Amino acid sequence: MPFIQCLGYDVFNPVEVVPEFISDIGIKKGEKIDYAIMKDGQVTILIECKHWAQNLDLHDGQLLRYFNVSKAKFSILTNGIQYRFYTDLEEPNKMDEKPFFEFDITEMKDIQVEELKKFHKSYFEIDKIVATASDLKYTKEIKSILINELKNPSPVFVKFFINQVYNGKATERVLIQFTELVKASAQQVISDIITDRLKTALKENETKSAEEAQAAAAVIADNIQEIEAKKEPTQEELESFYIIKSFLRQKIDIKRLSFRNNQTYFAIVLDDTNRKTICRLYIRGNKKYIGVFNTDKKEIKTDIKSIDEIYNIIGQFESVVDFLENKNQKQESK
Repeated sequence: MPFIQCLGYDVFNPVEVVPEFISDIGIKKGEKIDYAIMKDGQVTILIECKHWAQNLDLHDGQLLRYFNVSKAKFSILTNGIQYRFYTDLEEPNKMDEKPFFEFDITEMKDIQVEELKKFHKSYFEIDKIVATASDLKYTKEIKSILINELKNPSPVFVKFFINQVYNGKATERVLIQFTELVKASAQQVISDIITDRLKTALKENETKSAEEAQAAAAVIADNIQEIEAKKEPTQEELESFYIIKSFLRQKIDIKRLSFRNNQTYFAIVLDDTNRKTICRLYIRGNKKYIGVFNTDKKEIKTDIKSIDEIYNIIGQFESVVDFLENKNQKQESK
C-alpha cells in the first residue's frame, strides 16, 4: 500500500484502488487479485503481492491467468522487495512470460527511478510506457546475456573474437586458449572503464571543490573589505592619500585611486582592488613607516617620522603604477 501511495494513488478510494479485485477465470468464479488500479472505470494495472521471502518465479503463472481475462495493460508481481512489471508486447491481450521492467527496492538505481516515474498517476500514459517497454525488455535481456558471456564465454562468443584476431584454424586447443584470453580481456576492459569513470569523477569533484573554495574566499574577502571600508581613516591617513593622489594625477586618472582601511594599515589602491595596491601606510602608532611592493610582490618598508617624508619616496609610487599598468596590459593581450 505505501508503494501504491508513492505512485500517487489513493489507496482509500475504492474507485481508484480496488483491493481483492475479483477476476473470474473460466469456470472459476470469484478469483481475486490483491490490488487493481483503475482509470475511468477500467482496470489499468493489476498487482499481485507475495510474502517477502517468496520466490517470485513460482507465482508469475498465476498473474498471467489474471491478466489474460482482464482489460489491464500492465501487471505487477512483487514480494515487497522485488518488483516485476509485465505487459503484452509479444501477443496482444496476453501477458508476456518475461517482465519488461524490474527492480529491487533495496538497491534502486537512478535510471530505474526515472522509469518508475512513468507509472506515477501524474505522468501515467499507456502509449508512452508501451513505446519504451520493448526497449527496456530487450535491453535487460541483452545485458543479461553480456554479463553471462563476460563471466563464462560460450564457444560461439569466443569464436567471434578468434575470427577477428587469429589467422589459424580454431582448434580445440585454440578455443580453450582464447576462452581465457576473452575472460581476461573483458575483466581488463571493465576495470579500465571503472578507473576512467573514477578519474573523471575525482577531477570533477576537485574542480568543483576548487571553485567552491575560490567563491567562499571571495565572499570572505568582500566581507572583510566591506567591514574595513566602514572604518573612518585618520586625518594623517587622508592627508597622505591626498599627497600621493596629487602626485599621480599627471600619470593616471585620479578617479581610479581609492583607499582601503585595515586594522593595522591604510592602503592606497588602484581600480578599487587590493590586487593593485600602490602602498600601505602604517602611521597610527608611535612608529611610522610606508610599505611599497616590488615586482616580486615583496613589501619593502621605509621608516618615516612624519607624513612629510612621503615626498622623499614619491618616485616609488610611480614605479608601482607603471608595473601594475604593464601587468594589466599583458593580461588583456592574452
